[in-house]
Amino acid sequence: MLIPVITFAQNEEKVRISPKAVVQQTVGFTDVSIEYSRPGVKERKIWGGLVPYHVVWRAGANEATKITFSTDVEINGKILKAGSYSFFTVPTKDNWTLIFNKVANQWGAFEYNEAEDALRIEVTPEEDNWQEWLAYTVTRTSDNSAIIKLEWEKLKVPFTVEVDIE
Repeated sequence: MLIPVITFAQNEEKVRISPKAVVQQTVGFTDVSIEYSRPGVKERKIWGGLVPYHVVWRAGANEATKITFSTDVEINGKILKAGSYSFFTVPTKDNWTLIFNKVANQWGAFEYNEAEDALRIEVTPEEDNWQEWLAYTVTRTSDNSAIIKLEWEKLKVPFTVEVDIE
């Protein structure tokens, strides 16, 4: 008699502590979408703490962050084919590796496989204003480019997306 109650309770949907978010932007003729979950700082040490240095991180919470490009793009000057990608990072104190992985739907980084990487780039994080909840923003949008930034705690991690408009 207890089993149906327990089974029902396990199937009950709960509010996520790190809420889902979606950012969409058109750059030239290219639709860009970023799907992610937004963890909060909540008085924790983030960089080198909750998010350890030198370890692959899902760049959000819950499912791995997913970035979709409707056409081929250049990320910091390197070509990335149209499609959906899991977005991971390897943070360090001075430089970060940004990873676009071909397995678009993953939970966290638990099954991350480097052999499935479509692109890796190195970027330098920058100090920023306080950001309690992780956010992705798209700024400096022009006819053929934009800057995407991961922003959390007191850091921002920018990369450039360029598209063909001819």
